[in-house]
Amino acid sequence: MLAVVAHPDDAEYFCAGTLARAKADGAFVGICVLCQGDKGQPSVPIPDLAEVRRQEMAAAAEVLDAELFRGEFGDGELADGPEQRRVLIELYRRFRPTLVLAHSAADYHSDHRAASALAEASSWYCTSNGHRTESPAMQAQPALWWMDTMNMAGFEPSFYIDVSGYVELKGRMLRCHKSQLERAADGDFSPLSEQMLCQCRARGAQAGVAAAEAFRVHLAWKRVRAW
Repeated sequence: MLAVVAHPDDAEYFCAGTLARAKADGAFVGICVLCQGDKGQPSVPIPDLAEVRRQEMAAAAEVLDAELFRGEFGDGELADGPEQRRVLIELYRRFRPTLVLAHSAADYHSDHRAASALAEASSWYCTSNGHRTESPAMQAQPALWWMDTMNMAGFEPSFYIDVSGYVELKGRMLRCHKSQLERAADGDFSPLSEQMLCQCRARGAQAGVAAAEAFRVHLAWKRVRAW
């Protein structure tokens, strides 16, 4: 299972519980962070923020014991283009996921929407011999699940994953991103830890469990699977 996200703290917020549950069930799990997180500065700027966030995302991935991949694109510069596709196609071919978790195409942030388009397009072309990268083409396209949106805005789940036993782990992973948690009082941001807890508990209440993460299946040819 591979989570393809825009920013260094997105996997922790949207799908870390599902990744942890999959790992407990024996799956190999990975996190692909496409952007550097270089422009999410707190009110007191942090020198070389991109390097700080590399260290934070590595620490969070270590908590989960997940393989980490970095796209290294600049914040606000992500787009669904040929070069970006080549990068993600190669990452798919190196990790060879059978299931990809990706941002909703309707989420609030332009980088999230670009990451959504990239994840979908690259999940198709990763099997094409005509799209050449260093690694050989995959034999089959991975299935694709769309993740919840921030604050659940405009997202109608088709199913829920019970992550009641993994909320504490989600919190530990999110706390690795100290540079972003320090922005809780900034007018252009929000208290991530509290918002994450509220969201997974709200989705849990909808599903009749203590905590859940919400998804939709990408209902496209060769992008759905029977499990």
